[in-house]
Amino acid sequence: MTKLEIKAAETCRYDLVALGEVMLRFDPGEGRVRTARQFRVWEGGGEYNVARGLRRCFGMRTALVSALVDNEVGRLLEDLILQGGVDMSFVRWIPFDGVGRQARNGLNFTERGFGVRGALGCSDRGHTAAAQLKPDDIDWASLFAEHGVRWLHTGGIFAALSETTPEVVLEAITIARQHGTLVSYDLNYRPSLWEASGGPRRAREINRDIAPHVDVLVGNEEDFDLSLGLSDAGRGPHSGERPIAEYRRLLQRAADSYPNLKAVAVTLRTVHTATINDWNALCRCNGTTYEAMPRANLEILDRVGGGDAFMSGLIFGFLTTGDAQKAVQYGAAHGALAMTTPGDTSMMSLSDVERLMAGGGARVVR
Repeated sequence: MTKLEIKAAETCRYDLVALGEVMLRFDPGEGRVRTARQFRVWEGGGEYNVARGLRRCFGMRTALVSALVDNEVGRLLEDLILQGGVDMSFVRWIPFDGVGRQARNGLNFTERGFGVRGALGCSDRGHTAAAQLKPDDIDWASLFAEHGVRWLHTGGIFAALSETTPEVVLEAITIARQHGTLVSYDLNYRPSLWEASGGPRRAREINRDIAPHVDVLVGNEEDFDLSLGLSDAGRGPHSGERPIAEYRRLLQRAADSYPNLKAVAVTLRTVHTATINDWNALCRCNGTTYEAMPRANLEILDRVGGGDAFMSGLIFGFLTTGDAQKAVQYGAAHGALAMTTPGDTSMMSLSDVERLMAGGGARVVR
C-alpha cells in the first residue's frame, strides 16, 4: 500500500465530487409500505449521501455528477439536494417525454423495520436518467482540470445500474487520477440491482475491473465477498459476527490483491434486531490496521445510510488530518449517529460527531 497524497484545498474548487444516482425515497415512518396512507419524502443515493454528509455535517465543498429528468419529481429532488448544499453544476437535465418512456427519475420505498421486523427496501428505478449516462456525457476535463477536485467518490450501486454505468465509472476514475484526484469506491452490493444481469458473477467481473484503479476501497464483509470474492461471508456468519482477527485478515487480503489501494476499510454490523445492532469499523492504511471504538447494542432508528455516513466521516478524517486512526473514528461515530435519525442522509453536526468520539453520552445538552 502506498501513502495517501491529497491535493491542497486552495488548489481546488471542490473537496469531493460524488458520481451516482439520487432517488426520491418514500418513507412510511413506523408503518409498512404495503399499508401506508402517507409518506415522508427524502432524497438519497449511496454515492450522493457521502457528498451531502461531507457538506452538511463536516462543512466541506461538494458536488454531484448525475442525471435527472426535468419534471416536477426531478425539481423536487433538486430542491432537496440544494437544501443539502451540494453543488449541482454537473447534473445533466434530461427532457421529459410526458410519460417517462425514455427516461425517468428513480423512486425508493423503504421501511425502517422495528424489533424482529427487518428494514425493507423496494426500488422503482428502471430506465432512469442516471442509468442511461454513458462515456463522454460529462465534461470530466473541465471538472478535474479547470475546477479541481481533491477527492472523487463513486460505488457499486451506480456501477450496477446499466451496461454503460461501469464504463462511466472507469472513465471518471481514469481522468480523475490523471489530475491527481484521489478516488474512493464503496462496493455496496445490492442483490436487486444485479439479479437480472448475472448476480455475484457479473458483479465480480465489473468490480474486479474497477478495483485496480481505486485509491480507497470500502464495504462490509458481504460486499467484499459478493463484489470481489475476497471473503467467505456467504458461507458462514455475516458481517460483525466473526472474531476481529478475521476482518483484519480480510483487509490484508484486499491490500495484497490490489496493491494500488492506499486505504481499505470494512464496516462491521451484528444485527440483533432491526433496532439493536453492534457497530464497528476497521481501516488498513500504510501497512497498519486501525480499529474504531466498538459500539455494542447501538439503538437504531433508521439504518439506511449508515455506511454512507461512515464513508463521509472517513473521508473528512483523511482530508483534514491525514491520520487513518482519526479517520476511522470519525467515520464510525458519524455512521452511528446518522442511524439515529430518519432518512438516508445525515442530520448531524461536526460537534455531535466529535462529542461522541470523545466519549460523550446521550445526556441532554442545553
